[in-house]
Amino acid sequence: MADLQVVPPRPSAAHGASVFHKLHEHAPGGSAHLLGFLALVVADAVLLLLIGLTITAAVVGLILLAPLVIVSSPVWVPIAAVLFVAVAAVLSACGFGVIALAGVSWLYKYFTGSDLSGVGRGANARTGHVKDYAGEAFAK
Repeated sequence: MADLQVVPPRPSAAHGASVFHKLHEHAPGGSAHLLGFLALVVADAVLLLLIGLTITAAVVGLILLAPLVIVSSPVWVPIAAVLFVAVAAVLSACGFGVIALAGVSWLYKYFTGSDLSGVGRGANARTGHVKDYAGEAFAK
């Protein structure tokens, strides 16, 4: 029995090393993964370059066109106000026209008796039912 030795548990550092060892075993390898990673890096670099060029062009455009906008603003502000009022008037006229057309259509259907919504028939049916019920109650 003296030959049997109890092996103490490994410290946590050794446990951490085994986790890294397992990660290294499952890590992707090979030239296909390396080429994919390089393609991702190149695509990201191109997109970052395009973003930088876009922002630079926008800032330069604002710097160059700001004096023109400031000088011509007395012309643009009244034009914008007139366009806003004109568009609002046209949209309001169209909206009121649709409302008027819907009202005339409802009136025509109401007076000709071809009310397709069922509002008139439902009201008449309920009224008739109440009259029948009230008539039976007073007849008793």
